[in-house]
Amino acid sequence: MGSKFDIEKFTGTNDFELWKVKMRVVLVHNKCVEALKGAQMPASLSDAEKADLNERAVSAITLCLGDNVLREVAKETNAAAMWAKLES
Repeated sequence: MGSKFDIEKFTGTNDFELWKVKMRVVLVHNKCVEALKGAQMPASLSDAEKADLNERAVSAITLCLGDNVLREVAKETNAAAMWAKLES
């Protein structure tokens, strides 16, 4: 049985720092927080494992963004790049 976490979507007007903390928790829970390291992911992971982590992280982040913010990062396919763009 999976757990469901409801975090407020980041819209650009709410507190990004608090959203970021909650989002990292979601990524940890989904076992894909390593994807935020981008090219610095552990070398012990296979390319397929890295791709899976990235895909799960991008999906989780995407689902936690408001439409206006999502439009700004929707073209990013890399979780680390998406995260960096959100931070800027």
